[in-house]
Amino acid sequence: MAGNSQRKGAMRNPGTKKGPTVGTGGARRKGLQPKGPTPKATERPHHPAARRERAAARRADEAAGKKINKRTGVAAAGRTSGPRKRPTADGGGFLMGRNSVVEALRSKVPATALFIASRIEMDERVKEAIKIAGSRGIAVNEITRPEMDRMTGFDSVHQGIALQVPPYKYQHPMELLDLVLARGQKPLFVALDGITDPRNLGAIIRSVAAFGGQGVILPQRRSTGVTASAWKTSAGAAARVPVALAANLNATLKEFKKRGVFVVGLDGGGDMSLPNFELSTEPLLLVVGSEGKGLSRLVTENCDAVLSIPIARDTESLNAGIAASVTLYEVSKRRAALKR
Repeated sequence: MAGNSQRKGAMRNPGTKKGPTVGTGGARRKGLQPKGPTPKATERPHHPAARRERAAARRADEAAGKKINKRTGVAAAGRTSGPRKRPTADGGGFLMGRNSVVEALRSKVPATALFIASRIEMDERVKEAIKIAGSRGIAVNEITRPEMDRMTGFDSVHQGIALQVPPYKYQHPMELLDLVLARGQKPLFVALDGITDPRNLGAIIRSVAAFGGQGVILPQRRSTGVTASAWKTSAGAAARVPVALAANLNATLKEFKKRGVFVVGLDGGGDMSLPNFELSTEPLLLVVGSEGKGLSRLVTENCDAVLSIPIARDTESLNAGIAASVTLYEVSKRRAALKR
């Protein structure tokens, strides 16, 4: 064949053509959606101003004589005497995924910033998240997908959207009890003994809100905190149910007993069955054990009674969240019947 037709690549494939294709005119239209007000420099975690602010806070802690953890940069909490001090707040985190973020914003979960990945598909959920965040004054930031991967963790499934949750502010257990008694209410609290799964914590908080409980008590050590995962599982109930942090759970149980509150543990081998439980109409503090080991020995000794839930023989056990929910339902049902 004459000419350059023998050379590879000389002949153009007749099925291809150069120039723009139909429908590309709106390719950048999605990127023009409103992004909300620009957050302050101190609210951007990686901005030099935010770093300077954190460094100044660390120097202030060191000047106050607090011991600083070199790896995390957080001041260690020491034992103090005198008036009650509120425990330190738990670290914040991120709620990820389109459904989770929208549900959290609808439930008015506290949030500091909404992050949207660039070139994200703007479906109805993303648009609603941006609208709610704007109405609540939450900063909306557009970042690249690699930045979002690093921010939320490379193994996370964020779907291009993440909501930053601030550190949770815990209450003091005895202040919480004082508030309930001052209102003339009958106490109904749930304490957790070694619960490490934040999803169980979120489910328990949701059950406490549903069945008239007034709060949840967590030990300061060997326990999960109110993390982003707990916020998500609670479906917004963590915004209505206060959570207290106890420096020593056994000491807290003893203080509650001195104030006339019955402390009842939940365990599969309990000495009292739930259908025969006669203290449901009394002031109560229910103690739920860990997922694997159950109640610890000292906590069991400090309980006025240990309650078990009868289940079918072919079922091994109930997890902490379900056990708490079943017991709270039974207590609320009997209290409602007493009022009639």
